[in-house]
Amino acid sequence: MIARRSRGGTAALWPALTLCGLALTGLVATTAAGPVQDRPAPTEASVASAATDPHCPPGTVPVPSAERRVAGPDTGTTTHEGTEVTPEQAAEYEGELRRAMVRLRGQEEGAAPPYTVPVVVHVISASDGSGQVSDERVDDQVDVLNRAYRGDYAQGSEGTDTGFRFELSEVTRTENDTWFRRFGEQRDTIRARLHQGGPETLNIYTADLGSGLLGFSTFPQDQADAPEQDGVAIAHDTLPGGDRDRFNEGHTGTHEVGHWLGLFHTFQNGCQSPGDYVDDTPYEREAASGCPVGRDSCPEREGKDPVTNFMNYSDDACMTHFTPGQAERMVAHWAAFRGGDALA
Repeated sequence: MIARRSRGGTAALWPALTLCGLALTGLVATTAAGPVQDRPAPTEASVASAATDPHCPPGTVPVPSAERRVAGPDTGTTTHEGTEVTPEQAAEYEGELRRAMVRLRGQEEGAAPPYTVPVVVHVISASDGSGQVSDERVDDQVDVLNRAYRGDYAQGSEGTDTGFRFELSEVTRTENDTWFRRFGEQRDTIRARLHQGGPETLNIYTADLGSGLLGFSTFPQDQADAPEQDGVAIAHDTLPGGDRDRFNEGHTGTHEVGHWLGLFHTFQNGCQSPGDYVDDTPYEREAASGCPVGRDSCPEREGKDPVTNFMNYSDDACMTHFTPGQAERMVAHWAAFRGGDALA
């Protein structure tokens, strides 16, 4: 869920990350945070909050998700309290994209994917060995990116080849206890010192991001203002073969790189237009947890929730694809903010 210039975001501990627990009916709702019956009973305040919370039907209370992929923690907020992109921020990003595409009009002819993205992985570890990520696991993560963006995980005709390819250029290794354990507080310094390449280079940082936070990323629109901060941070144990239960197949990287290429969450704006600004991803009221295939949180809108989309919060094993519309949006962002010179 991004070090970025402040756009007025506020810390979101529950909104847009909220699940709803059936705490008033005696039923048990299992979520990423565990069965509701295993957590403290709801308070009067939480019940009152649920009564007006648009994410929760009557008779439920908000239940915070245990694991979060966050797009855009505000620079004034610690990363374990990462923020979601507000509707106003999303609209601002969209406006920047549209203005950039107007400037590129007439230059697109003959330009088409694939685009090969150079990747630099910065492994940050502690002196006791915590956070050490082997070269093999780094290679596996890049392989997961290539398979995901090529459409290899898709079921039947659900996915698409986005045209993006990833090529590992370098792995840097830094042993620093403070950087590893307090990455959120030190991120500006860390990235400024380690960042390599230009807007076309994907810098990935691995470290301990704190309890419950899987990763975060910058958006393409942020790159010009703070080029040394551009990149993706992912918890070291989410790479393939890591110890993060349900999130250790590498799709935290897939998800965060989606943000780096301009995608919002599938649940952006909830059931309200324009959603995530992609026509072929159905509207979704809130993030998915686990793999609730068949869920329909916006029944007044066409289509079931895009639970298996890489830009959701589902378990790694549940994620399978991007859509053609998402691929087009990534290509547009690449042309506008990361590889526009290739279109000239």
